[in-house]
Amino acid sequence: MYDQPRPNPARHAMTFDQMLERVRHEGAYPTRERAAEAVHHILAALGRQLTGDERADLAQSLPVEAALTLTAQIPDTERLTGWDFVKDLAARTGATPAATRWDTGAVLAVVTRLAGPELLARILRRLPGGFALLFGQAELRQPQLWAAAV
Repeated sequence: MYDQPRPNPARHAMTFDQMLERVRHEGAYPTRERAAEAVHHILAALGRQLTGDERADLAQSLPVEAALTLTAQIPDTERLTGWDFVKDLAARTGATPAATRWDTGAVLAVVTRLAGPELLARILRRLPGGFALLFGQAELRQPQLWAAAV
């Protein structure tokens, strides 16, 4: 009984095709290919920022194809804020920051559902400020300058 593998903790498991359809709906993309492109770019960029157990647990909660995109990236040594994440991704893809922000919101809305609230909270504690908004959550951190002044 105790040597049995534990089931995947993801409560909202879905296939990659289902994930793409959800992203397509969230982002109002005209084609499935456009949704797949957004998923690839956003998860690759997130894979460059996320480390540790949160990275592994998120990969486990994603469909295999999405998990491979996330984990194929070597984490950057430079930690980006949420806005810097969007600007960096826009520069890498040649898109505008506004379009990149839209893509990020569409993909991370689905990732939020797949991760669940507990894992999402852990992920947001690991990432710098500004990421909560990208995941569609309220930013509940105190600004660093204010925290340092107290």
